[in-house]
Amino acid sequence: MPGVGDKIDVLDHGFVRLDAAEATDLSVVNGARVSFLQIKDEMDDRDEKLIRFLMREKHASPFEHNLFRFHVKCPIAVAREWMRHRWSSFNEHSLRYSEAIESFYVPAAEQVRTQTGKPGRYTFVPMEEETAEKVRAMMEAQYRQAWDTYQSMLDIGVARELARLVLPVGLYTEFYWTVNARALMNFVALRNAEAAMWEIRQYGEAVEEFFAAQMPSTHKAFVEFGRVAP
Repeated sequence: MPGVGDKIDVLDHGFVRLDAAEATDLSVVNGARVSFLQIKDEMDDRDEKLIRFLMREKHASPFEHNLFRFHVKCPIAVAREWMRHRWSSFNEHSLRYSEAIESFYVPAAEQVRTQTGKPGRYTFVPMEEETAEKVRAMMEAQYRQAWDTYQSMLDIGVARELARLVLPVGLYTEFYWTVNARALMNFVALRNAEAAMWEIRQYGEAVEEFFAAQMPSTHKAFVEFGRVAP
């Protein structure tokens, strides 16, 4: 199972890497048991039951005494959805202080999709292969034009903070994300879910894989009680 320092590749050029973690099931147990001035050094069956109780009864705060620090590379469009999860900390590659990296997301043909239905109840259907390849070519051409314009603006001395405005949200960005288990469960519940945008769901799956490896009892209880954060 993946651990600290490991990386899971996502999409065509992205990844999720667990940079550091102080996250164990025991952190949850001790966060709860300190109310009775009890501290444990290792887990036992009673502690497994305690975690299930805390999850079932929505006793949230014991799940906050830990942290995961992730290094993420994803399209800007995905990052902007990710950063709506405000109960965590972010630091992102700045296009004011350094130049962009020529790395753009082009979906695989089977992920070029159309949508039908009302907002909040969309159904997404893959497009025909010929159409999908045409869309991929259009995206690549648009990326090339935007990149060339960006480089031309830099070449004539335009400030990076202004030149970046021509870059599309398909450009990859990188950021560090520090989050506790409770906020991580909220992210996973919403982003590794059927209703989530397909691209961010791939990142949600990767994050959940790290979560399950670091805190197996907590993850098991999270799944058992409906994949809802306490």
